[in-house]
Amino acid sequence: MSSTPTSKHKVTNPLIVVISGPSGVGKDTLIERMAELGHNHQFTVTATTRDPRPGEREGVNHHFVTREEFINMIDADELLEWAEVYGNYYGVPKQQVRDALARGQHVLIRVDVQGARRLRQLLPEALQIFVMPPSMDSLRIRLKKRGVNTADDMENRLNAASDELLESEEFDYCVVNADGALDEAVRQVTEIFERESHEDPPRKYDL
Repeated sequence: MSSTPTSKHKVTNPLIVVISGPSGVGKDTLIERMAELGHNHQFTVTATTRDPRPGEREGVNHHFVTREEFINMIDADELLEWAEVYGNYYGVPKQQVRDALARGQHVLIRVDVQGARRLRQLLPEALQIFVMPPSMDSLRIRLKKRGVNTADDMENRLNAASDELLESEEFDYCVVNADGALDEAVRQVTEIFERESHEDPPRKYDL
């Protein structure tokens, strides 16, 4: 999900971009499509205490750690942000972010809305993009197709999504990930990157 830029493809003003939205809206799919199209960015691999889902790989989708290992990371101040979500811990390692910025890459941080809220306080200079579903019915279908959530868990996520959509106004931009229009959502996100990376003065990050 990442690429190593040559000097030709380095970004003059690399951004930290927080991509968030309700569970099932397609945040991972959006980021994966950007990588497939060759966009220059570093996708941060979050650490989590949850079990891997079918097809997920260590170091690609997440760093899968024990609760004890995660707590040690908190104590060592190794995480940019962390939260407990649906009974599991998730966190963003700081060093990945520092290294990518030094290479001249945009940094994409995919977090849930709770995590985005925390990052807005901890790193207010970061650009925040909210990915929206075209409708709640569409979101329900996507969660059902994913096939990894129980009926109760799915209802909890849909109820949470109703509240999370109200927070979209707190983000810098909103992008609708419409059914069958993934590339259009990618186009909108990359246009945001292009516009914001030419800000003067550039964004500075305290990590």
